[in-house]
Amino acid sequence: MAKLKNIIKQLSEKDFKVIYDSLLDSNAEKSAYLLKSLRERQLSDSKIIVELGVNANAYYTLRSRLNQKIEEHLLQQMESPRTDLLRKVANLNEVLFSQNRTISIATLKKLEKELTESDLANELTIVYKSLKKLHVNSPEFFHYSQLYNRHVAYMLAVDKAEDLLAEYSKKYGVYFLSADESEKLGLTLMVREMQNVARLYESHRLYVYQSIMVVFHRLFVEKEDNLQQEGESMEDIFERVQKIFDTYKLDPLYYHINLVFEFLKLEYYNHYKVYRQAEKFYEEVNDAASSLLVNYSQYAFTSQFLISKVERHIRLASEPEMQQENESMFEDFEQDPLSLPNNVVYVTYKALSNYYVGKYDVAAKLINNLLNDMGLKKYPYVQIEIKTLLALQYCLLRDFELFTQLTNSIQRQLRLLGKDDCENVLLFLKMLKIATSESKKEKEKKISAVIPRLKLIELNYFAPTRLIKLDDKFIDSLAAIDSPE
Repeated sequence: MAKLKNIIKQLSEKDFKVIYDSLLDSNAEKSAYLLKSLRERQLSDSKIIVELGVNANAYYTLRSRLNQKIEEHLLQQMESPRTDLLRKVANLNEVLFSQNRTISIATLKKLEKELTESDLANELTIVYKSLKKLHVNSPEFFHYSQLYNRHVAYMLAVDKAEDLLAEYSKKYGVYFLSADESEKLGLTLMVREMQNVARLYESHRLYVYQSIMVVFHRLFVEKEDNLQQEGESMEDIFERVQKIFDTYKLDPLYYHINLVFEFLKLEYYNHYKVYRQAEKFYEEVNDAASSLLVNYSQYAFTSQFLISKVERHIRLASEPEMQQENESMFEDFEQDPLSLPNNVVYVTYKALSNYYVGKYDVAAKLINNLLNDMGLKKYPYVQIEIKTLLALQYCLLRDFELFTQLTNSIQRQLRLLGKDDCENVLLFLKMLKIATSESKKEKEKKISAVIPRLKLIELNYFAPTRLIKLDDKFIDSLAAIDSPE
């Protein structure tokens, strides 16, 4: 929220008036009131909610839509100079065929300067191609041929970097579900390949792409090596990237990709448990969560945010708020059905949101559909984790028949995988078995005794049971379960 207030206060009078009038014209009086309140008055969120006469969930939606409206307006302002440049490039043939050679060369050289400042490599190749033609009988032909070749190669390098980012994100999803060491090695090799591509040119764009991959890799793949990493620290990377964004304010890609870096900064502070700093980025990332998950997944494994979101609510003892937010946050959400890792995280998050408000039947249905619709056989450890999460729902629903069938299935799978590799699942099932046992004596004590052992186990793959808060409320809810007759 702090960032939204800051943006509104920094709007010029002209921009503020245009946005305000636009909201009034579209009958969005409450959004207009919110805009004016945040700019001219020092009111807390709670007071604005009272004045608007809305609940917290509606206020969250209102604030998100206002932020989107402001972004759209600012983006239009940003794009206009670039649009003018692109229009000039598109009309180059008119200049070349209607003006004399001197005027054509002067026009092209002016365009070259403007395109270089805006880092429009694709369009620069068109300019150099034209300059090369105009100098076919001149000694400068070789010079422009070299520039043309260099920019074609640079353009291909940028394309390669973008492809590497998308492929890395996809490959990380596989590693995230499997913790396979060969997948980890593949990710490390992709980081090196990205660094090699970035070294080919002194390019801020390649540096930004490289930074996304390097920071994410250090946070989630080579976590144990963070303190011994060679090269720039993550703080230095963030600072340098921000300077690039400040320098190229008219670049629409940077305008949007800044969200990825806010996500990475959030995860950086989460990683080092500097939660006060993490909160500075959480709200802005959370406001744009739907867009982050869908539109930015080719830049990073953005579904990690949902895991961090659950962990944050557990830490703050505000788990029910997830369900309250979900309606507005995922109102227009459309997940890619072909992305298995992202779907697994998203459905698990929705199931956990329902679990934390006591809707165990809804959570069970979501998990059941996930197991039936998604092919998780390639990822047996994650599959068994999700089955265990489902067993918890059946246990709390007192559906002992389904609970017994499922736990028997899990135990058969455990025998095949090896009990040593699944101690966490064994311990979790042990708590559920205690809860459903005939003996009512000291259930709380027996369940409590298992929890410290469970917390000591380190896991590299996605483990949804780790997102269950093992507190007194959890123990009491299990201890209150009567055994099946």
